[in-house]
Amino acid sequence: MATEVRYICKRTVVSTKAVEPGKYFPLSALDHHMQHNHIRLVCYYQGSGESLELGEITKKLRESLSEMLTHFPMVTGRLTRDEIGHWKIKCNDAGLRVVEAKAKGTLQQWLPNLYREKELQLVHWEDMFHKPYYWSTFYVQLTEFEEGGLAIGLSCVHLLADSISAISFMKAWADISMGDKIITPPLFHPLPLTRHANTNPNPNDHHHMELIHHYKSIIGKPISFKEARYTTISLGFSAQMVKACISMAQSNSPITPFEALAALFWISLSKVRGLRNGLVDMSICLDMRKVLGLDTGFFGNCMVYNKVHEVEGEDEKLKFGEAVRAISDVVGRMEYKGVMDLIEWLENGDDVNSATMMNGHDLVCTSLEGVEPYFVFENGLKAIHVSCYVEPVLGEGQILILPGPPGEGPLSRVAMVTLREEEATKLCEVELISQFSPTILMKFQ
Repeated sequence: MATEVRYICKRTVVSTKAVEPGKYFPLSALDHHMQHNHIRLVCYYQGSGESLELGEITKKLRESLSEMLTHFPMVTGRLTRDEIGHWKIKCNDAGLRVVEAKAKGTLQQWLPNLYREKELQLVHWEDMFHKPYYWSTFYVQLTEFEEGGLAIGLSCVHLLADSISAISFMKAWADISMGDKIITPPLFHPLPLTRHANTNPNPNDHHHMELIHHYKSIIGKPISFKEARYTTISLGFSAQMVKACISMAQSNSPITPFEALAALFWISLSKVRGLRNGLVDMSICLDMRKVLGLDTGFFGNCMVYNKVHEVEGEDEKLKFGEAVRAISDVVGRMEYKGVMDLIEWLENGDDVNSATMMNGHDLVCTSLEGVEPYFVFENGLKAIHVSCYVEPVLGEGQILILPGPPGEGPLSRVAMVTLREEEATKLCEVELISQFSPTILMKFQ
């Protein structure tokens, strides 16, 4: 494995236009709450344009990246502390780190034998230095396959961006590389004002406590950092498979692919654990941009976690329908008022610099349904596969639900499932999942 990818160099890429001096970006309560996690995104591209010499694609992409960074001063800045010790970004155009690499063979030879450790060779990451002011918060790795194909790895600290923002960063880069304007420009404005920031708060307002109770319960729990080996499997569900899964819920209300697949994995993992009646503890994580009335280009953290209440029963089909309804109910209750009350509670708390991680306890199922991660770069480079990781993985594990690749239909989905090794090997054997015969895109090594 060590010889499959050869690292050539690491360099700093800055924007083509200098940032105005003295510019800072404050970070929100949702940003600070995610500071101990980081994101890794790997996008695979197959070329359909003219054949270029090895290294030429990397050079072209480096140039378009530099041009694109003009629109992302937050990304090329560095972390520093404000007067009360909270993180903020100084926009000093220090740049981001770019690693250039080459991999043996073709992309088509690489993908069928994909596993977690192999894929993570394609996305460089460095933990925060003891002097964070000199630390790059974003990294890009460009890996050309010697006989055709390209992988772009993007990693960033979760403090600055959620998975939606990381994908929108890639989309902006693709737009620039094609000679176009950025279709959805990044917006770096603050979250909506909470009541304590309002000069005329309504004394009759009352907090919506569901989200606050969930975050409070997570913050109050110690995180176990005991050694556990996790692995990731990735399963592709065609539009027909997802339709069948939704139909199995036998619901009179509309069901989203995320709700159906989240229930599928929730029950299946519980079966792997040997639970007969109850289910493992699970939280869901959803993008709240639309709920808060924010533009889709909002750059930062706007994903919120909530607990799904346990369902019981021994009949698997009945339990599946109940699980779908439980997830759907929680999704429906994540409304503007509750999210704003959560943000206010986080702003008023003293847990900003705590070691809390929202993925440190429950099984976390995250919806990335609302983004389109398959882009086209210059020279006819078309995305054919995308992987996403939220690290480190602790607790019961995590599931990320992404849109399926182009041509698979709007209902198709990819599920990236990260669990303890002994559980991942058994998960695909559970009949509830195997009956759909999903495509194994990443296997356990």
